[in-house]
Amino acid sequence: MKQKLAVLGMVCPFPLIEAKEAMESLKSGDELEIDFDCTQATESIPRWAAEAGHKITNFVQLTDASWSITVQKK
Repeated sequence: MKQKLAVLGMVCPFPLIEAKEAMESLKSGDELEIDFDCTQATESIPRWAAEAGHKITNFVQLTDASWSITVQKK
């Protein structure tokens, strides 16, 4: 299952906080696709995913100032 989380317009650390909360409701192997435009989250979300043991399956820049990252729950 893939869940989408749009946190465009939110300043850090809120995209990460929202991602952590959304991830709690997912089952192991499910994916969370996060669309965001906070530059700091390009580092904080992958760092959190790695520390939590989750896997990043996709990370793309959508525009000059927005990105999409997909995190698979461990």
